[in-house]
Amino acid sequence: MFSRYVLVIVSLVDLLSDFRVSCCDYNCANRTVFSPSRLVVRHGDPTSATCSLCPSCPDDIFDVEKSVGSNVKNGRTITWTVEKMMEWKTTPKCFYTTKTNIQCCTRLNITLYKTPDLVSVSFLNHTGPLFESRNYTLQCEVKNVAPISSVHVTFFRGQTELGQKRPLSKPQEKPLTEVFSLSISTTKEDDGAQYWCQAKLELGPDGPQTPPMVASQNVTTTVHYKPQLLAPSPPDLITLTQGDPLELNCTAVGNPSPSYTWTSLPDGFPPSNSSVLTIQSVDSGHEGQYTCSISNDVGTNTVMFRVAVKPFILPYIIVAAVVFIACVIGVVFYFYKQGRMGNYNLKDVFRFHKQHEAVPTVEL
Repeated sequence: MFSRYVLVIVSLVDLLSDFRVSCCDYNCANRTVFSPSRLVVRHGDPTSATCSLCPSCPDDIFDVEKSVGSNVKNGRTITWTVEKMMEWKTTPKCFYTTKTNIQCCTRLNITLYKTPDLVSVSFLNHTGPLFESRNYTLQCEVKNVAPISSVHVTFFRGQTELGQKRPLSKPQEKPLTEVFSLSISTTKEDDGAQYWCQAKLELGPDGPQTPPMVASQNVTTTVHYKPQLLAPSPPDLITLTQGDPLELNCTAVGNPSPSYTWTSLPDGFPPSNSSVLTIQSVDSGHEGQYTCSISNDVGTNTVMFRVAVKPFILPYIIVAAVVFIACVIGVVFYFYKQGRMGNYNLKDVFRFHKQHEAVPTVEL
């Protein structure tokens, strides 16, 4: 029975003590001062602060109310010390009581922080390859971090910063898990890109000089896109001379790798699945329109070539020239033969630069 009375008395004393401090006046003209005025402590680390009493304040009732740690009083100062800060919500109060029985208090602001257990990046509701020109949501999950209100998340593609996000939830002292989202639109240049995110705790000037940061692993993306022509676009009309070689190039890039199909080929020409169609020597039968279809799982690109073949007229020119020269020789030979006297060597007929004189005959 006696022990029960003692327990009740102790409880009443604690209750009165709490009531006394809970009725603190934080606007007294003369107040106690904590040094430092704000603590930023890593969860599980030691910490301490000193409360000093103002010179004109009475020191008969002067103390630090706390939920953890211990106090050491030295004259008009009290040092509060915690060997291992584990309690998420604690606000020590340094107070004294005036002669008019008013309690003047000062709070010690404490920010207890914890780096994330894990930071991970992924695509919302999507697995497998991405597709060009579509919108996706990149999400960064930050697990068990405190305080959540101090978290800044940055999204990256390689070393390029894509954007920053802040938490939407209300400030909480205890560790929380939150997912941060960023919308992106993919291009074919994103094929093979590495996405990642980084969570940083911005704890203010009283925090660590280097803000605590935790980065996610990289997510390497595969982007599927329809074939795109690598070779220059063909002219409206390709004109060749009979006997010239012909090369039609529809080489393209795409993911997955594209396949090639040629249509409108000349009669007797074998089917081709190559990106380049080659004919060693064209003739009039190779004239016309050639169509190259480039396809993959994403789409199809079509390239059209129009080919015209001119006849090769050099042999005709040579034959005409030979006939003309033969005619000229025949005419020259005929006229010289009619007008000459005596025997001439045929080769002398063409020596136009020499003068030939007729020798008169002597009548006997």
